[in-house]
Amino acid sequence: MLFSQKFIVLKHERGLLFRDGDFLQFLEPGTYRFHGLRSRYAVETFDLASPLFEHRLVDYLVEAQREIVEQLFTLVETGANEVAVVYHNERAAEIVAPTERRLYWKGPVSTRVERFDLDEGLELDGQLAKRLRPLDTLFGLGRRPLYSQEVPDGHVGLLYVEGRLTGTLESGLHAFWNCGPSVRVDVMDLRVKTLEVQGQEILTRDKVSLRVNLTATYRYVDAEKAVRAAKDPLDHLYKEIQFGLRAAVGTRTLDALLEDKAAIDRAVAERVVDRFAGIGIAVEGVGVKDIILPGDMKLLLGKVVEAEKAAQANVIRRREETNATRSLLNTAKVMESNAVALRLKELETLEKITEKVGSLSVYGGLDGVLNELVRLKA
Repeated sequence: MLFSQKFIVLKHERGLLFRDGDFLQFLEPGTYRFHGLRSRYAVETFDLASPLFEHRLVDYLVEAQREIVEQLFTLVETGANEVAVVYHNERAAEIVAPTERRLYWKGPVSTRVERFDLDEGLELDGQLAKRLRPLDTLFGLGRRPLYSQEVPDGHVGLLYVEGRLTGTLESGLHAFWNCGPSVRVDVMDLRVKTLEVQGQEILTRDKVSLRVNLTATYRYVDAEKAVRAAKDPLDHLYKEIQFGLRAAVGTRTLDALLEDKAAIDRAVAERVVDRFAGIGIAVEGVGVKDIILPGDMKLLLGKVVEAEKAAQANVIRRREETNATRSLLNTAKVMESNAVALRLKELETLEKITEKVGSLSVYGGLDGVLNELVRLKA
């Protein structure tokens, strides 16, 4: 028994006609009737408002019916080193990775394709990168089509392509195609930074164990040169400061170190400044923060300092006593040759005596008192 099948393709649609599951043709808008066994014919319709044509037969249609496909679709095919950006009504809609194929219906939504050759460069224009950011979604083997990195002011970016350092990037936003070779940017701070070398246990030349804390300030002058010269420039600087510190302390006695702490700074600086200037790192300064002695050595040094200060106090006291004796001798010589001076000294002595006396009875007048006093002293 024969049946009639009716299909309607609307004005904003396109259709694919199948008979017994086999593709026959594309259908323009209209009404279609087919006679035959029930369900022998089938029609798949697609809304032109969604331009991307995703179907299991895409590759077949492009190869077997290319002429018709080029009439109905915008065909996008990318090479092994090519990326395409698809715009719908001048709005970025999709990024097509290398060796991909896409079909977009021609219709009310205009489609434009912009192609990029990865062999000519991986970096994108800043404005284009901002427009494509909303499309930076995962595809392929879990990789994003774009790799972007912002380099802050006072920093520099080191660009690696396929693990190879290819150059430096100034501050600002940088974006690269991440569809072909792998891209990575390491951001390096060019500002002055501090490196703390803490708790270094070192023996002096006279076998005294010290704990030394040191601070160094440094900055990258040529970051690219530094990372090419050393796997980890900061770790390399730390180790060299350690070596310089041990050499400076180990060749000096404890007394010499305590008398001239700056000697350590000079010795370490002489070791690292020129050496690291040659690989793009400027060591701005090196300074010892602390020299920590063992507990028993602190006690011993405390006693030494106490003895030294006691000896100094003794010397000062003896010097002052000698000066006082010399002054008394000079006064006696003056009084011996000068009666008036002797009389004045007698009056001064009398004044001191009377200050300690509560009451004084005088007989024979003041002259008698003075005469008796002089006789007593004689």
